[in-house]
Formats: sequence, C-alpha cells, structure tokens
Amino acid sequence: MEINQLSQRMQRLMELEGFQSLTPIQQEVIPVALQGKDIIGISNTGTGKTHAFLLPILEQIDVSREMVQAVITAPTRELAMQLYQRSLRMCEVEKGLRIRLIAGGMEKSRMSEQLKHQPHIVIGTPGRIMDHMRRGTLSLEHIRLVVLDEADEMLNMGFTDSINAILADVPQERNTLLFSATMSPEIARISKNYLHN
Repeated sequence: MEINQLSQRMQRLMELEGFQSLTPIQQEVIPVALQGKDIIGISNTGTGKTHAFLLPILEQIDVSREMVQAVITAPTRELAMQLYQRSLRMCEVEKGLRIRLIAGGMEKSRMSEQLKHQPHIVIGTPGRIMDHMRRGTLSLEHIRLVVLDEADEMLNMGFTDSINAILADVPQERNTLLFSATMSPEIARISKNYLHN
C-alpha cells in the first residue's frame, strides 16, 4: 500500500505529519485494520507505529455519533500524553472530532467534566480508564476500535487486570490492535482471549 492509495483524509494527515511514504509497519497494518481484522504488531519505537493505528481510527470514526468509538491505552502518563499530542492533528483533518486524554497528574473532577460531552477517541493509561468506567463517567459500549500500545510494558507494570476489564467491557464486534516490542506468553494469552479475527 502506498500513500496515494489512502483516502483523502488519511493522505491529508500524513501530509500534515510530513510523511512522504508509508513505513513498513504502516504498509502492513493499515490495510488489514481497514478490513476490520484484529492485529498483533511487533514493532519498536520510531517505526511509524503510532500512525499505523491513528490512520485506521481516523477513517472509521463517525463524528456525527456523540459517543466514544475508539480507546487507546498506553503504559505511562508520558506515553499517553505523546499519543494525545500526535493525535491532535486528526482534529485538523476531521472537523468536530473530539479526543480526550485520561491519565495521572490530571484532576479527576476536570477529567470527569471533560467526559460529560463524550469524546470520539479516548487516550489514557489502563488504570485511569478503568477508574472512569467504574465511576460511570466513561462508556465504552459503542467502541469500534481498541489499541493496546506498548502492551508488553503495560503487563510488566501490573496492568493485566485493568486490560482484561477494559477488553471484557467493550463490544465483541470491534477491532483490537495490539502493539508490543516482544511476544511474551502473557501477550499470547491476551491475544488468544480477546483477538477474534
């Protein structure tokens, strides 16, 4: 797949981000994700992995639907913040798109206030996402796409229960994109349990 084979809005995002061509992981992931298939991507940082999942999300979000349609989890506040900053360009391409960050270091009351008007995309750490699910300030019942970024790190940091709870709460009919630097037995177990297609 080449950039000129992408939709107009995906091409526009790549143009804004300065990409001249798709990286190998983008070439592999994007067409498969657009077919609605689950993915395990073994990839290191700096390979263009973030846009390998942001582009399919951009293509599948329906801004006319006032509900959370995609959730992206990251192991740390810092990584969640980086993903959030990278994702904001999507708002330049898709007018009306709302993206919210849910991570430590932010006032819970402020996050709850931001979630009153449900965003289309939520990016955050598993613990904080779980916290808002439990409090009823975040609904994942209409999720179409789940991304587990740096999944091996999330498991190493003890987020297994939170990840299981998030994946158990989202609809069965969804895309799950799991990215990891390694293929550990725990990653294989989560993949077997929650990746269906």
